[in-house]
Amino acid sequence: MRFSTFLVLILIRVGYLAAQPAKTVPSQFDILIRNGLLYDGSGKPPKSGDVGIRGNRIVAVGVLSGARAVTVIDARGKAVAPGFINVLSHTGLEFLRDGHSMSDTKQGITTEVFGEDSWGPLSTDEMRQQVNLYLKPYNLTCDWTTLAEFMTKLQNKGITPNIASYLGAAQVRQVVLGEADVKPTPSQLNRMRAIVRKGMEEGALGITTALIYPPNSFADTHELIALCKEAGRYGGRYIAHIRSEGDRLEEGVAELIKIGREAKVPVELYHFKASGQRNWPKMQSTIDLINTARRQGQNVTANMYTYTAGATGLTSCLPPYLFNGGFMAGWKRLQDSATRKKLKAEVQQKGHDWENMYELAGSPENIILTAFEVDSLKKYNGKTLGQIATIWHKDPIETVMDLIVADKTRVEATYFLMSEENVKRGISQPWVSFGSDAGSMSEDRKMMGVVHPRTFGNFARLLGKYVRDEHVISLEEAIRRLTSLPAMNHKLPDRGLLQPGYFADIVVFDPATIADKATFAEPFQYAIGVQHVFVNGKQVLNDGEHTGVFPGRAIWGPGKKAVPKQKGGVRK
Repeated sequence: MRFSTFLVLILIRVGYLAAQPAKTVPSQFDILIRNGLLYDGSGKPPKSGDVGIRGNRIVAVGVLSGARAVTVIDARGKAVAPGFINVLSHTGLEFLRDGHSMSDTKQGITTEVFGEDSWGPLSTDEMRQQVNLYLKPYNLTCDWTTLAEFMTKLQNKGITPNIASYLGAAQVRQVVLGEADVKPTPSQLNRMRAIVRKGMEEGALGITTALIYPPNSFADTHELIALCKEAGRYGGRYIAHIRSEGDRLEEGVAELIKIGREAKVPVELYHFKASGQRNWPKMQSTIDLINTARRQGQNVTANMYTYTAGATGLTSCLPPYLFNGGFMAGWKRLQDSATRKKLKAEVQQKGHDWENMYELAGSPENIILTAFEVDSLKKYNGKTLGQIATIWHKDPIETVMDLIVADKTRVEATYFLMSEENVKRGISQPWVSFGSDAGSMSEDRKMMGVVHPRTFGNFARLLGKYVRDEHVISLEEAIRRLTSLPAMNHKLPDRGLLQPGYFADIVVFDPATIADKATFAEPFQYAIGVQHVFVNGKQVLNDGEHTGVFPGRAIWGPGKKAVPKQKGGVRK
């Protein structure tokens, strides 16, 4: 071949290559999000660009000049990020009534992870009767037995976000032992292990518990290790409300770490905090304890909400043994004068071996009553325990017992326990993600009482108050903690990153305006600043309004043997 001919061929080839795009990307998308500031979830600084979606997946990320789509979203001046993950959600019951999940959707939540307890297994008549008490106000009855059946029921009903769930150690215990304070025999423990194996094979993420509440509190460390070993065989995690967040906080964290080490499973601490003013210095010491375990190679993480008050039942002011045999057994005991006298003395004592929320709050004025079932008591919603005691001309501890007896429930309450400095200290830890420890609901649920403002504002509060206004962490780091960190921790495949091939769970929000509006006095107020939300490639929030589309699906854990066939596509 002559050199001139060869040169012509080379030039033609070079010209051909130069005419080709530098990167082959689809030119036609179902949805194209243009001109956004892309936070990919990795913690890296953002880049300007576009996101192309086809079906339920992200198929292109970058500068997609000339691309076309059926739906185009202009995200100029807005942050575009992977959908946020609520790692402690109690929305299961609410989803049976309403699949919109508005308070979380308007904060960019696209996946809700259930924990502390679980909605299955419910293998005994007594357990199903307990659930039916919760369902009665909704005119519903329990028609499922396993956790997988419950998750599939929600998915088929139609829900906005994705859902995933841990298997409750308490539910496993109740199937075999009921609600009594007893230790399992070897054969009973083997039955419990078998239940865990079945639950993991049906799609649970791992084992969860809440060790200040009976019957969870009746389980010892040995029992929990045995159950976690079974979950570990399937790649599961142990995630817990530890045995103490106050006077024995360090011991509670040490037990969590021990369970992880001996069961050979990763572990996570729910709603990381130091409760009670005298325990506030322990926040740093427990951070040091976790960091030491992490340096030694253990996978130890935590999550938290962004408030100085927690919420739980008024029953947590009383010793757990009172409820040996279940709530109704304790309710009956509260009507015995000798028992009440003994309980009052124990509540007033120092140095408890149980989590005394009455004492940790420091004052009855730091306990706000938030929800009653009995109509005549609902006038006390929003009042402090001290105010009610004054009205009734009674001692506050006597008032606690009287309220529980009168309402025949645990009586929901908000407890002011933590310091603002420690909230910031927790947010600063790179292994901390975020969970509301609440259900997601609509503003019209005011009739249920007074909820904790974390129900409506936990995630927007992080991004507004603690990121933008107080600079505790950067926006890209906060987004990592809301996305890829929990997706990795809880093994939620193909979620948590803006990356081709990942599910199209995406939030578009304004970093300059995102904020929580809910307060302790007026909690039923949506957060502001989130414009658009996509779940599995379907837009569920458009300019802050729900679209009437319910594409959420169950995300199954790593031990799932066979995923049930999806029914009917997107629900409207």
